[in-house]
Amino acid sequence: MDAITVTDFMRPAADGFPLSMQLTTAATATSAVLISSATGFPKGFYNRVARRLAERGAVVLTYDYRGIAGSRPDDLAAMKMDYPDWGRLDMPAAAAALGEAAPGLPILHLGHSVGGHFVGFMPEPGLIDRHAFVSVGTGYWGRHHRSYNPAELFFWHGFGPWSLKRHGYVKGGGLWAGTDLPRGVFETWRRWCLAPAYFRDELAGRLRPHAFDRVTAPIRSWVFTDDPIATPTTARDLLGVYPNAPAEIVVRRPADQGVRRIGHDGAFRAGMEPLWDEIHDWLVAG
Repeated sequence: MDAITVTDFMRPAADGFPLSMQLTTAATATSAVLISSATGFPKGFYNRVARRLAERGAVVLTYDYRGIAGSRPDDLAAMKMDYPDWGRLDMPAAAAALGEAAPGLPILHLGHSVGGHFVGFMPEPGLIDRHAFVSVGTGYWGRHHRSYNPAELFFWHGFGPWSLKRHGYVKGGGLWAGTDLPRGVFETWRRWCLAPAYFRDELAGRLRPHAFDRVTAPIRSWVFTDDPIATPTTARDLLGVYPNAPAEIVVRRPADQGVRRIGHDGAFRAGMEPLWDEIHDWLVAG
């Protein structure tokens, strides 16, 4: 097996904002995989899957969206941005960096949660050949598991607004277990998650320009029966914003993977290596 090399670097987005990125690769590479994180998850959360994919012959790029972890400015409260900037500006910069690191190889994409939502905000989504979505579903609270509703409604109406008022951003830890979130992320995310159509009704106006109808690469979406957010219903709803992409949903139980729990983030934790191999094999099959 080739030795795995990990390289950290900074890369500016098109507007000049510096983004923290990491390449994980073996000496012999046959594919290039971009991993796009869920909201509030630092790129380091995906180190295990990145290494596994590299062992299978992929050049893998992980990155922190602006405002998150290694791409967090010193004064987060003063940061001006909107949630879709992650798709419009950060994803294209990461894809370009991966293309430079793996010239001539097709760019494949593994998106976790919101990492699958924002492909259509990329100005040139055709740069990516295939999309593996994991735990990707709309954020509207009313279609999530009922047991999860009290916590998310308190986050939207209580903890989040309180944290914004106190800190100028949503502080990580405690109720919100993710990283600190910029105001522009929380406010737009909240607006969408309180709307039955999520962001779909905004595509005709407020969210222009976008390229959701120009996403034509195949999408396979993996969801898990114990995930309270990305259910088969919310996964279908989300895929509806990609009308011209051939798409399919794969539903799995934790027992199918030999684990007790997967939930919304467990697909990337230790013990899920067979799933990562399955995702790799599907991505490179195209």
